[in-house]
Amino acid sequence: MAEDIGSTVPRRQLGRLLRQFRNEAGVTLDAAAEALEYSRQKIWRLECGLGAVRVLDVKAMCELYGVSAEMTEAMRGLAAETKSKGWWHAYGDAVPRWFELYVGLESAAASLRQCQETVIPGLLQTREYIQALARIDQPAVTDEDREHAVQVRLQRQNLLSRRLPKPPRLEAVISEAVLRRTVGGQAVMIGQLTALLEASERPNVSVRVVPLAAGPHLGAVAGSFVILDFPATKGGRAAPEPSVVYSESLTGALYLDKPAELRAYEEAFASVTRLAQSEAESRDTIKGIIGELRHD
Repeated sequence: MAEDIGSTVPRRQLGRLLRQFRNEAGVTLDAAAEALEYSRQKIWRLECGLGAVRVLDVKAMCELYGVSAEMTEAMRGLAAETKSKGWWHAYGDAVPRWFELYVGLESAAASLRQCQETVIPGLLQTREYIQALARIDQPAVTDEDREHAVQVRLQRQNLLSRRLPKPPRLEAVISEAVLRRTVGGQAVMIGQLTALLEASERPNVSVRVVPLAAGPHLGAVAGSFVILDFPATKGGRAAPEPSVVYSESLTGALYLDKPAELRAYEEAFASVTRLAQSEAESRDTIKGIIGELRHD
């Protein structure tokens, strides 16, 4: 069955963009169908991410909605990827580097379950911590480009405090090693850990620490990843979109949405949460590390 082939990630994101630009252009489903000589059902299926998408269809719809050439090119790249059996988002390839697919998925999610083995979760990082990381992973870029990357991440953090739609719930399970790994110097780390404590007090944010004493575990083998869960459709008439696992590397990002892949990462996250301290214990651990840093 054609719609069962390929990753759902690029087609779902493409569908969201097609619907967004149609609405922004003030074009109804019926008007779009008439102008493009498509059935209303076809446009609805494309916007719901229910199958592979032809590049020609995307081009025609973008022209009708007045989408910029740059964004049209990005969406054509997504359309080409809807036929892939798996999906690896290699920055700068089919989808332009500036086009952040993950940001779209993140903003549509109802909950984010994050396991972090390397750095503080991006949505909880301070400006100084982000800047220190940017100097490490983007040593060759200009200060202007680096500052742009910092601003993008800070902008993303508004997700957790937005009014509408309801902000997602973030469950962050962080290795104690991340808290003890100095990034940007002592003052930066004290500021970052203090901000982490403040974030943990939010009603939609849970921060839990996996102590070093837990030893090797499944989560450490899996590495850092995020499981994105999506809300039910309006009115609850249809099931939520299936969850997606996101795992980032130095050169790209892996999106996993097959049932077996999801089960494996669900098990890894469950394993980590069983080993993690409670939220109250985790706050005490973070406070203890801050105290150690202040006395160094």
